[in-house]
Amino acid sequence: MAKQLEITLTRSVIGRSEIQKATVKTLGLRKIRQTVVREDTPVVRGMVNKVSHLVTVKEV
Repeated sequence: MAKQLEITLTRSVIGRSEIQKATVKTLGLRKIRQTVVREDTPVVRGMVNKVSHLVTVKEV
């Protein structure tokens, strides 16, 4: 089975750049403390790295 990442939004996107807001939205996060599970791919890793100060990541 492929690895998966559990991504949780921990900080607000208010006052952040439009690119960061769009990245969080693309990951499927809308509210603080909302968690989504995504496949561990280079694309998802890149998005997480762009907003690493706003999210926490755990491997599942």
